[in-house]
Amino acid sequence: MRNTARWAATLGLTAAAVCGPLTGSALAAPAAAPASLYAPSALVLTMGHGESAATVNAARAVTLNCAPGASGTHPAPARACAELRAAGGDLELLAGSTSGRVCTKQYDPVVVTVDGVWQGKRVSFERTFANECVKNAAVSTLFAF
Repeated sequence: MRNTARWAATLGLTAAAVCGPLTGSALAAPAAAPASLYAPSALVLTMGHGESAATVNAARAVTLNCAPGASGTHPAPARACAELRAAGGDLELLAGSTSGRVCTKQYDPVVVTVDGVWQGKRVSFERTFANECVKNAAVSTLFAF
């Protein structure tokens, strides 16, 4: 008899814990307000040596958060976020511009990836540079990590 009473009590408490929040004022409560007025902007940038991101192990990785304020492990988060805003989030534009720096023609490919969310939209970017000098010749601070 004791086992039956114990099981009944356990079953009753479990039902109350599971179903309790589903009744009464919990159903009538309005949806929670957004945590922030800013659209999320959080990116993970990686760099590795090789032909494509699918075959490369990341040698370095940094994070970059741009909303509401610039932060992350990127060496210059405020400047990188400002460049992204100025380019309208166009990563191709930032990766394509060079400062006219002269680099050797040595082919030692470097792959840079950017994954995450920029102003509420999913972002996935991959760019292969001929070598690290060419990667560093990009005018943008974003890829300088």
